[in-house]
Amino acid sequence: MKPLFTIHAGEVLVGDFIEKNIRQVNLWVPSRDTGVDLLVTDSKNQKALALQVKFSRDFLVTHKPPSLRERLTACGWWTIKRQKLVNSKADYWVFVLLGFANRSKDFIVIKPTELLARLDSIHGRVETIQSYLWVTKDEKCWEARGLNGSEEKAIAEGRYKHEIRDFSEYLNQWTPIQALGS
Repeated sequence: MKPLFTIHAGEVLVGDFIEKNIRQVNLWVPSRDTGVDLLVTDSKNQKALALQVKFSRDFLVTHKPPSLRERLTACGWWTIKRQKLVNSKADYWVFVLLGFANRSKDFIVIKPTELLARLDSIHGRVETIQSYLWVTKDEKCWEARGLNGSEEKAIAEGRYKHEIRDFSEYLNQWTPIQALGS
C-alpha cells in the first residue's frame, strides 16, 4: 500500500454530502485505484455500496448564451470509456455538477448498467462516450449532448420531453445510500 494518495474534488464533495446528510453510515476511501472511489457501509460495516465518482467543471457560464444561463444551474461534460462502464465494480456512479454562477451542488446517482443502457440508446454503442448532463432551476436533469438549439431552449424552458434523455429520477437520489442506514 502506498502511504500517500489523493482524492479529487468530486470525491470530496460526495463524501462531504454523505457525512453531513446521511449520518447513520460510514464512509471509506480505498487506498488504491480499483474503480471504486468511495465505499459506504452501514453503521455495523456489514452492508456496503461502492461508488465511482465523476466530476466536471461547470460549462454553463463559459459555453452557454444568457438565455440558457438564466434557467440552468449547471452543465457538466464527461468523457466515459464504454469498457469502464461495462466492467465497473461500483454499485453506483455519482456525477457531480458544481454550478459556478449559481453556487449549486447536484449529484446524479445511477447504476452503471442503467447509465450504459441510456447512453447506448442516446449515442449508440461507441467506445468513447461524450456526455453532457444539464440541471435546470426547476430540478430536472437532461443528457443534452447532440441536441440542437431549439431542443436546448426547450430544456431551459421546461418544455423538452424525451424519456431516455431525462435523468431527473437520478438527480440527488440518495435513497440507496440512505437505505444502508435504515
